Amino acid sequence: MSIACCLPVVECVYCLACARWAWQRCLHSGGYDSETWGVASAAEFEPVPRLCRLILSVYEDDLENPQWAPPGGYGMEPRWVVHRRTYEHTHGHAPTYLLYVDHRHSDVVLAVRGMNMAKESDYAVLLDNKLGQRRFDGGYVHNGLLKAAEWVFDAECDVLRDLLEKNPGYTLTFAGHSLGSGVVAMLALVAVHNKERLGGIERKRIRCFAMAPARCMSLNLAVRYADIINAVILQDDFLPRTDIPLEDIFKSLFCLPCLLCGRCLIDTCIPESVMLRDPRRLYAPGRLYHIVERKPFSCGRIPPVVRTAVPVDGRFEHIILSCNATSDHAIIWIEREAQRALDLLVENEETMEAPEVQRMGDEITVTRAHDEEQQAALRRAVALGVADVNVPSTYGTFDENPTSEADEAAPLLSDSGRRRAWDEWISRIFEKDESGQMVPRR
Repeated sequence: MSIACCLPVVECVYCLACARWAWQRCLHSGGYDSETWGVASAAEFEPVPRLCRLILSVYEDDLENPQWAPPGGYGMEPRWVVHRRTYEHTHGHAPTYLLYVDHRHSDVVLAVRGMNMAKESDYAVLLDNKLGQRRFDGGYVHNGLLKAAEWVFDAECDVLRDLLEKNPGYTLTFAGHSLGSGVVAMLALVAVHNKERLGGIERKRIRCFAMAPARCMSLNLAVRYADIINAVILQDDFLPRTDIPLEDIFKSLFCLPCLLCGRCLIDTCIPESVMLRDPRRLYAPGRLYHIVERKPFSCGRIPPVVRTAVPVDGRFEHIILSCNATSDHAIIWIEREAQRALDLLVENEETMEAPEVQRMGDEITVTRAHDEEQQAALRRAVALGVADVNVPSTYGTFDENPTSEADEAAPLLSDSGRRRAWDEWISRIFEKDESGQMVPRR
């Protein structure tokens, strides 16, 4: 009966698929995910270790007498801390965070800590989401993280506006780790769409640095907001690569092998191009910075290298089978390796002995290169058929009003539709003369 039902054949195919997946995962190293990316500059990566230390300071009960400070301390002035909100203040709506005015770097920083494994409220925020539950600005986001970000924004927007008015020209930076990274990524979206509540701050003055980010927004949002959201990932970190719904992980602790086998079949049988076309699928947000410090089959660590890009396909899609997958998620390791990487970047740039004027020109060049890279990512997303992605015109846009949460993104035109629109636009400006040549209309 088993042979008649072809069960042995099905079992063989299933085992071969699992073996192929396991073989690919065993040979796949975290450094392969970013091997084609460019190397980051010291100027753009400089805030990362500093913000990591600020996030670490949220864990302290008394900043005047710190107990868990990294080597060299937190590098902050306790008198510049505006206030610190604990779980007693947030009532479980958001993790612990602090508000800090960094006068040395002309920055107003809101730093959010990572998940507290002893707090049920953090689990509630993390698990408050279903596939396609929450739509925002033409894409999909994690419902629980967005609700936490909205609560923080409503609680702090007046304070942030006053601080920005008292310190004109300061940037507004949101920084967080793990669960906090998802909150600050959503907070950046909310801030951009409510700039008038922050005193009309320009978009270019809003920044977000998500350390060890959770997958919290759809691909179109991740690419469109890559100019303000930066995600930092250390080598083999598991969380940015975990595309399994988190609620399924917690519900399947007693049947984890079944979940992994199902994940095996999905990775083996479903092409990435099909996954990219699912508009509800969530990804790590914004521009990605990947710190690579280990090579496959090597003992020990290598000098860390920071690679950066705005990828569309190949955006940390597979979990790395590594003994460092969980330790690379720790904020203390991210701070340590980020500082080492920054020191090497500064050392390499100082070797070139670039004058100050040239350094300012390099910063402008980096900004321009980032803009061009984001435009290329948007075009790549359109070519791959990613839903709700529009490539802005190189000549600017006539409609700067942000869409509301309920608005749907404008549908993309087909090739023939774009051609007809182009012909109609040309006919409004030019006309044919008696010889058949195109001349401007009178």
